[in-house]
Amino acid sequence: MRDRTLISLAVTAVLALGACSTPETTTVSAAIPPDSSGWLLGSGKAPTKAEFTAFAATCQDKGGAMDPCLANLGLKRAP
Repeated sequence: MRDRTLISLAVTAVLALGACSTPETTTVSAAIPPDSSGWLLGSGKAPTKAEFTAFAATCQDKGGAMDPCLANLGLKRAP
């Protein structure tokens, strides 16, 4: 009886751990920000990689097209 209880507990624990470790492959491709080249801040300087990644993440959270969203956040295309 005790062996059966331990086996049931072990199977339950393995299934619970397996359910917790499912990969989220759909978010990996969506997490890649667009290229920062060709964009300028309102001051005329190019944004740093970290700044542009933050802007891109904000636009991805909002959804929709990236270019209009970046423009709404104050970035503009370089001439």
